[in-house]
Amino acid sequence: MIRNYIKIAWRNVLRQPGYSFINIFGLSLGMAVAILIGLWVSSETNHDNYFKDKDQIAQMFQSQTFNGEVSTGPAIPRPLEMVLRKDYNDYFKRIVMSSWQQPRNFKAGDVIISKEGQFMQPGAVEMFNFDIIKGSKKPLDDINGIMLSESFAEALFGKEDPIGKPVKINNEYDLKVTAVYRDIPDNNSLNEADFIATWEHYINNQEWIKNAVDQWGNNSFQLFLQVADGQTISKVSDIIADAKKKNAGEDFQPYNPTLFLFPMSDWYLRSNFENGVQQGGRIQYVWLFAIIGIFVLLLACINFMNLSTARSEKRSKEVGIRKSIGSIRLQLINQFLSESFLIVLLAFVFAILLVLILLTPFNTLADKHIAFPWSNGTFWLISLAFTLFTALLSGCYPALYLSSFEPVKVLKGTFKAGKFAAIPRKALVIVQFTVSVALSIGTLLVFLQIQYSKNRPVGYDREGMVQVPVMSPEFIGKYAYMRNLLLNSGAVMEMSSSSSPTTQVWSNRSGFTWEGKPEGFQEDFAWTNVSYDFAKSLNMKIVAGRDFSREFASDSNAVLINETAAKYMGIENPVGLLLRDPDPENTDPPLKIVGMVQDLVVQSPYEPVKQALYVFDKDENFSYYNLRLNPQKSAQECISTIKGIFNTHFPNFPFDYQFIDQEYAKKFASEERIGKLAGAFTILAIIISCLGLFGLASFTAEQRTKEIGVRKVLGASVVNLWALLSKEFLILGIIALFLAIPLAWYFMADWLQRFKYHTPISPWVFVTASLATLIIILVTVSFQAIKAAVMNPVKTLRSE
Repeated sequence: MIRNYIKIAWRNVLRQPGYSFINIFGLSLGMAVAILIGLWVSSETNHDNYFKDKDQIAQMFQSQTFNGEVSTGPAIPRPLEMVLRKDYNDYFKRIVMSSWQQPRNFKAGDVIISKEGQFMQPGAVEMFNFDIIKGSKKPLDDINGIMLSESFAEALFGKEDPIGKPVKINNEYDLKVTAVYRDIPDNNSLNEADFIATWEHYINNQEWIKNAVDQWGNNSFQLFLQVADGQTISKVSDIIADAKKKNAGEDFQPYNPTLFLFPMSDWYLRSNFENGVQQGGRIQYVWLFAIIGIFVLLLACINFMNLSTARSEKRSKEVGIRKSIGSIRLQLINQFLSESFLIVLLAFVFAILLVLILLTPFNTLADKHIAFPWSNGTFWLISLAFTLFTALLSGCYPALYLSSFEPVKVLKGTFKAGKFAAIPRKALVIVQFTVSVALSIGTLLVFLQIQYSKNRPVGYDREGMVQVPVMSPEFIGKYAYMRNLLLNSGAVMEMSSSSSPTTQVWSNRSGFTWEGKPEGFQEDFAWTNVSYDFAKSLNMKIVAGRDFSREFASDSNAVLINETAAKYMGIENPVGLLLRDPDPENTDPPLKIVGMVQDLVVQSPYEPVKQALYVFDKDENFSYYNLRLNPQKSAQECISTIKGIFNTHFPNFPFDYQFIDQEYAKKFASEERIGKLAGAFTILAIIISCLGLFGLASFTAEQRTKEIGVRKVLGASVVNLWALLSKEFLILGIIALFLAIPLAWYFMADWLQRFKYHTPISPWVFVTASLATLIIILVTVSFQAIKAAVMNPVKTLRSE
């Protein structure tokens, strides 16, 4: 019987190639989208699965309150480590202090490479289960030891055995390679760490870190922890919550420092905090695309249901004959479900081919490295279940509908589908276009939000600006000399230095007093050390006072503030104001505000600008040179000249540089990627909807062929007939618009609230989407409508 069902199903597929193509191609598109989204969701939700103790690993976070606003982040003070080891050690299996991941310059023989990595305590090797493939299994026990990733070791030493060989870091000190570890896969934390060096060496070579051993206000470090067996992260988190508050002293009590363990399982997907409360993160995009995948597959299933039920009259005699010779309804249902399964199976095969074709561009678009899981048994089991589910979803309604026909009416020729038979089809078409329009509006608003933030005034000129990392003592004392060389080269128009990159804030400071400071005010400033000409090199606008000047010796203690800082401090005329450090041990003179600059967008372009201090760098605590290239020359020519000067005077350092406009553009990368993915899936959803609409229009035109012939004989024009056939589908589209617009507005308004700086929802977005939808419907339907309208009535009426 099953063999017979399949044979009949195959014959029906071949008998109606046009409708079969629409069904199979539409379903394969929907299934391909669902598979791609499923692979992407799996990649996202399996982040950090490389670490076998993932459920026990956490990072220490702290929340602090400044004037009622809670700030949360991973920066912690160094003394916390000893408190945890002394008072809470039983709750932890491993405690690992760590530096921040930053690039360092490495030299081995004649090879010079810049790579990112961290300095960590020895427990990191076991905590993060580094896969040691060469060298010591305890490579960080040696204070001068360093472990390298497999790819980095090969880049430095080629095919030579790197174990025991020296590497020079920043041309400052030598370390010995004690181990090589297998590269951590892309879909995991620490995958960009190409080296791990010892924490003790980091301390011994940095005076400020030695001094931080008892500085509770110096939040310049990271702390990773693995809870003890039998403990849970949430339980231990509650226990250590007040550890800083109890040990830091009275000066920190007003900030209410609260500690908590942020589990590794949340690092990637749930990393957003709003006023001290966890507010999701990438998990929202995971849910978004999972829902899109379900809807796109649903659209494809709707096509199948609609076309199957629309052609019911074509198969009514078949049903009547089968019932009259003894077929029961269950057998008919099984037959139609078999047809559904065959079509879905064919669609699944084509969907796999589409996925293989689209996987590379999809990876490029999503910035992923997803491979097709040929050998993953779970994937194929899920695919089988997925295929069966799709077959049932798309085939159950047609099967139940077609098997319900009464044989007497069918065989007498009195069977009519009835005026209500088309209502479910129309409702499904409305659902299709409601989903498609809502996705279109959402994608358009994502694009507008990105453009709105990109066009936000940033307070400086990014074009032609290059930043060069100079994080080594070898650069200290040579700034003026290098500035003179670069300016005289003709490649650089202006130059300055800073302790942070232009597009980030690396340091925050508090604990200042000033005249008129409100009682109990808890300040928190973004802090950047800058040289002379910082404002000039970036073309920053000074709105009050003046820039740093070499003509004033007192500028060694000068500071520029931004407009937000003046408002934050409650001062209308900040120029001349002194910022004092009340700490009696600090003997430095107070900072004097000499000027106020326009706000610079340094951190998130979607958030308000933070209050900032730009402090004159009298001790050359810089990390970057900021160079404005000569606009009269090509960027390539300027970079080539600059590189030559650097290589001449710093031959032991690789010349690295970043265009500031490109670094700023990276801040939009995540949203742009999501927008492009959503746009691609929206286009596919519209294509699937149009395929179904095309099939229905074709069937409607075929069904009304004789009516059209009669109307033409009676004088109806092609335009009249086109309007007649198109009107029904336009009405369905308009109903879909009335449903989609409020839905899209509700969900997108909620999404935009995630950004404090966001685009308004303009009515023209909905007008544009509505007009585009109606045009798409007209174009899709018009082909069949016009084709039917221009047909010779002699051919259509010859049998009457």
